[in-house]
Amino acid sequence: MSNPTRSLVIKTTSGTDRPEAANQALTVAAAAVAAGAQVSLWLTGESAWFGLPGRASELVLEHATPLAELLDVVLEAGSVTVCTQCAARRGITPDDVLPGVRIAGAAVFVEETLAEGAQALVY
Repeated sequence: MSNPTRSLVIKTTSGTDRPEAANQALTVAAAAVAAGAQVSLWLTGESAWFGLPGRASELVLEHATPLAELLDVVLEAGSVTVCTQCAARRGITPDDVLPGVRIAGAAVFVEETLAEGAQALVY
């Protein structure tokens, strides 16, 4: 009997205001992608800025993989979403975000987290 791969939904509210928490969320997301998990990364609150070109490279944290590299890993094999309300509060539009990043709201987040076999983590 084969085990289906579980999905991992990671939500972070941390941006450059909390660099360790932001980096930890993306490190876990990238590690899960590397392990073959289906990963959905949600950028909410101040982390919404990381969905824009060049913004992830603004976070510099000693002894940590650069955030932009981690984000690239997740974008290659997972999904990255900026929260609708968070984007609106910051004037972020679909035309502003990196290729592959979507803007979606709470209904999509709830659908992903309630899916069978899903595990959600919030940073």
